[in-house]
Amino acid sequence: MIITIPTKYFLRTVLLILLVIGNCYFARAQAALKTNSAFVVAEVKPNTKGLSTQGIIQQFFKTYKTEGSANAIGYLFSTNKYFTDTAQIAELKRKMQVLSQSVGEYLGNELISQKNAGKSLYYFSYLVKFDEQPVRFTFMFYKPKNDWVIYHFKFDADLDAELEQAGKIK
Repeated sequence: MIITIPTKYFLRTVLLILLVIGNCYFARAQAALKTNSAFVVAEVKPNTKGLSTQGIIQQFFKTYKTEGSANAIGYLFSTNKYFTDTAQIAELKRKMQVLSQSVGEYLGNELISQKNAGKSLYYFSYLVKFDEQPVRFTFMFYKPKNDWVIYHFKFDADLDAELEQAGKIK
């Protein structure tokens, strides 16, 4: 028996899998290494001092909706002075742009889960709604002293497979 998959969905699935694999290698805080890149992470570093984790996430999604994914990523990573690898941030922006083009218009977001490890490390998982399919964005924040900074960020489209697996009889 041969199963045929519509080309439209097959190509989108392959693209999203490649984005997820590439994204898995990205967002980790690194030692402060200055690079000689002309790429600017954010034109004006926003004042994020005193913002809560939820405040940063709300500003991220507001920026995503009004100014696009590249500016939202720039804003998010501007919260952490140790993210200095502008080549990796530029690559994440590119992948996010490709994702945006393949899943349609951004429609909103919903909190899936929130976890913490002590008082200084928080994890948030969001269902991000697009015209054609949902995508998960995960944010991890760290509070080394007084202010929250992004520590880890990724996105993937594995929600349906995970939900289906969780629903199976064991």
